[in-house]
Amino acid sequence: MTDPFTQADAAAQLILNRTPLRPKIGLVLGSGLGAFADSLADATRVPYSEIPSFPQSTAIGHAGRLVIGKADEVAVAAMQGRVHFYEGYSAAQVAFPIRVFARMGITAVILTNAAGGINLGFSQGALVLIRDHVNLQGTNPLVGPNDDRFGVRFPDMTHAYRREYRQAAREEASKLGIPLHEGVYAALLGPSYETPAEIEYLRRIGADLVGMSTAAEVIAARHMGLNVLAISCVTNMAAGILDQPLSHAEVMETGERVKSTFESLLKAVLPRIAREVGS
Repeated sequence: MTDPFTQADAAAQLILNRTPLRPKIGLVLGSGLGAFADSLADATRVPYSEIPSFPQSTAIGHAGRLVIGKADEVAVAAMQGRVHFYEGYSAAQVAFPIRVFARMGITAVILTNAAGGINLGFSQGALVLIRDHVNLQGTNPLVGPNDDRFGVRFPDMTHAYRREYRQAAREEASKLGIPLHEGVYAALLGPSYETPAEIEYLRRIGADLVGMSTAAEVIAARHMGLNVLAISCVTNMAAGILDQPLSHAEVMETGERVKSTFESLLKAVLPRIAREVGS
C-alpha cells in the first residue's frame, strides 16, 4: 500500500503538471463561499475526481474542484469545497488536501467556513477571524505512526492561527469598512446541528462559533509548518439563540449575501500574505 506522503506527492505532481503557476498560498473555500475561485484569472480547473487519492466532496455547496489561478497578481490554489468527517471520511482523508498543498510548495493557507454564531455579539452574515479552536470531533489527523517527512510527532499548537495574518486582515478590513470580529471556533462532528444544551456547553467553555470542519486541516497544516489564516462566515445563529429551526438552505443564502464582502476582504489580504511568503 502506498504511504500518505507518496500519495500526496503524486497528487501534487499531477496538479503542477496542469498549470505553469506555482502558488505559495492555498485557499479552502467552505459552504456557500466557493464563488471566489470563479473570479481567478488564468485559471486551471481540476476536478477532485481527477486527482489521485483525493477525497470527493458530497456536501451541498461544495463544488469539488481545485482551481489554480491569479487573484489580481497573486497566484493561489483554491479548493472549491472540502470534505468532512460526517461524509464518512477518516481524519487522514480530511487532512489529505492540505498535505497536497504542502507538497505543491504552498507555505500559507487561508481556510474559510460557514459557522453557527454562539457569541451574542455576532449577527448573521458577520465575518469572524478564528484566533483559536476547540477540537471536539473525537479524532486528530496525526493519530497513527508519524511520518517525519511531514512533521514532528508532537507539533506545537500554541499559535495555530498566525497572529500577523490576523493583524493584516484586521487592517485591510478597517480600510474597506468591513466589520471583522475575532473568536474561538468549536469543531464538532456533525452532521446534525447542535442542541441548545450543547450550544450552552460550548459557550461555557469559551467558544464563539461552532462548525463541522477546519480543525483537522489546521492541525495538518501546522504539522507541516504551513501558516494559517481562518475566517468564518456566521451563516446562522446557533441552536437555542433564536427561536427557529436551523437549515442548510439558510447557510447557503447567507453565504450568497455576504459573498462580495468576503471576496473584497480576501483580495485585500492576499497581497499582504504573498509578500511574506515571497509569492
